[in-house]
Amino acid sequence: MGSPYAIEMLNITKRFPGIIANDNITLQLKKGEIHALLGENGAGKSTLMSVLFGLYQPEEGVIKKDGQVVSIKDPNDANALGIGMVHQHFKLVECFTVLDNIIMGVEPTKHGFLQKAEAREKVLALSEKYGLHVDPDALIEDITVGMQQRTEILKMLYRDNEILIFDEPTAVLTPQEIEELMHTMRGFAKEGKSILFISHKLNEIMEVSDRVTVLRKGKCIGTVNTADTNKQELSNMMVGRPVQLEVQKEEARPGETVLEVEDLRVRSRVHKKDAVRGVSFQVHAGEIVCIAGIDGNGQTELVYGITGLEKPESGKIRLCGQDIARASIKARGENMSHIPEDRHKHGLVLDFTLEQNMVLQRFNEKQFQHAGFIDRASVRSYAERLIDKFDVRSGQGPVTVARSMSGGNQQKAIIARELDREKALVVAVQPTRGLDVGAIEYIHGQLVAERDAGKAILLVSLELEEVMSLSDRILVMYEGEIVGELVAGRDAGKAILLVSLELEEVMSLSDRILVMYEGEIVGELDPKKTTVQELGLYMAGAKRDGKGEKA
Repeated sequence: MGSPYAIEMLNITKRFPGIIANDNITLQLKKGEIHALLGENGAGKSTLMSVLFGLYQPEEGVIKKDGQVVSIKDPNDANALGIGMVHQHFKLVECFTVLDNIIMGVEPTKHGFLQKAEAREKVLALSEKYGLHVDPDALIEDITVGMQQRTEILKMLYRDNEILIFDEPTAVLTPQEIEELMHTMRGFAKEGKSILFISHKLNEIMEVSDRVTVLRKGKCIGTVNTADTNKQELSNMMVGRPVQLEVQKEEARPGETVLEVEDLRVRSRVHKKDAVRGVSFQVHAGEIVCIAGIDGNGQTELVYGITGLEKPESGKIRLCGQDIARASIKARGENMSHIPEDRHKHGLVLDFTLEQNMVLQRFNEKQFQHAGFIDRASVRSYAERLIDKFDVRSGQGPVTVARSMSGGNQQKAIIARELDREKALVVAVQPTRGLDVGAIEYIHGQLVAERDAGKAILLVSLELEEVMSLSDRILVMYEGEIVGELVAGRDAGKAILLVSLELEEVMSLSDRILVMYEGEIVGELDPKKTTVQELGLYMAGAKRDGKGEKA
């Protein structure tokens, strides 16, 4: 009788300078199961999966596949054994197209010639089958982080692997895309594939996994059946203390206007139409305003236009009363902190040390200068203070090279640096991407504290829970325009007008639903007494209640 396990990692130990990343860890993946790997940032999850994929060699321990000891010296060995991995930090060539990245290393050839048409058909078929829509001809450097993530997933699917490792695959996907991926993963398991799923998102783990193994500070805390546990218990195992999962905050007290955007237009890199089309809004001191919407609807370009990463086509941007639409990034930085969407491209210099990254924008300030030179002792002391305050974990403290740190700790380092700059406006894009529940709890608390101290916060997030719990006002973006504003305060007696194309959102949030068709209100529905199907009939014009009036 064969082994019930597709993969066994027995007594794995992996060391780096100053840290034991994996300390005698045993992980067993059953055939046809979805096994979640949970732990804080820097707990050793990605390292363990990198050992399985051949990127690292363990100092101790063995790996078995189907009960037989195997040697995995590099990713080619892993692929040969049918092991594929979607990496947290994308392994993509930015100047190549989506298609070129997917087929790289397994290019189909005939008589020595590349058969790209055949590859394109397979990629498009996979894209359609699993709902992972991409533009195969788009350059990686021109597409959103969400589409890059989908490219990584398709890259693995293209290779027909039977053991699938997903390292934070949903970090930048929309709720709809996440649901599709969950469905896809269940389909893989039914087909007999075995899945290792690293995630910080407890909802996803509870929904899709069969078992969960929890790591903490490099050690295995235990493995539990998902059906026998809950989110609070898992978060306690992961962090080692009770975690507050709900954001605690008082009602906002907005003050003067800090950021004013008027009729802003920003071009798109991927199509001829503007990505941002005449957007206008304000952010006041003492409030958190969130830009919400499905990825790819202009949020990235809007942030680029405000922060200076992209030059606007037209429109005005006033920050603290000054027009900054044509100002340099440095000039904008005098009153603005920016937590970027892509931490590698815009957040860190990966080959600099942690302490050097902490003072990237501030090294010429008086406190970091001595006789015309950088005062390294002051930089070190400053970095140590932020590392301690934000619990940034690394093997060698301030002198750790940023590239060697876990994604979550890289993110915490950026947030620490940007919030400590004490600027009037904080632009936070996906600030908790890749963070564990303990870190999310802390960062949410810090953002609320910044708000309460009179800072203006512009938040861009794809996490609906984060959007609903953190925001004081929500602006919904669709196809480059602001299509609705939701005030997070209905229960405080405020009236809320929600405009949404998401039926689930409409049904779950609304107290009353007015349906528009061809410029008329054709129905008024009670979400408690109607169905999605009935709502769809009204939206398609197949049904009206006779109460319609001209809009």
